[in-house]
Amino acid sequence: MDKNMPILVVDDFSTMRRIVKTSLSQLCFDNVAEAEDGVIALNMLKLSKFSFIISDWNMPNMRGIDLLKAVRADEELMRIPFVMITAESQQGNIIEAAQAGVS
Repeated sequence: MDKNMPILVVDDFSTMRRIVKTSLSQLCFDNVAEAEDGVIALNMLKLSKFSFIISDWNMPNMRGIDLLKAVRADEELMRIPFVMITAESQQGNIIEAAQAGVS
């Protein structure tokens, strides 16, 4: 696995972004960009190339599931692995994410 691959972390809480970024850094992944919501993330994805996306579920402006659906609907982005992190544990959310193409 390429430790220099560009990773996008999307979460509205800066503390969570920092925690994820620190965890990735401890695994030697240092090429990490941050976005505070799905709208900003989608714009970043259109401007730069990312190899992996880690997104929260609940965010203002565009939820993580909506970002996932937008990524999967875009022919240029659809193959990027996408992981969701959330405090949500509702079975329906898990099913919706799986159906939308979460990795």
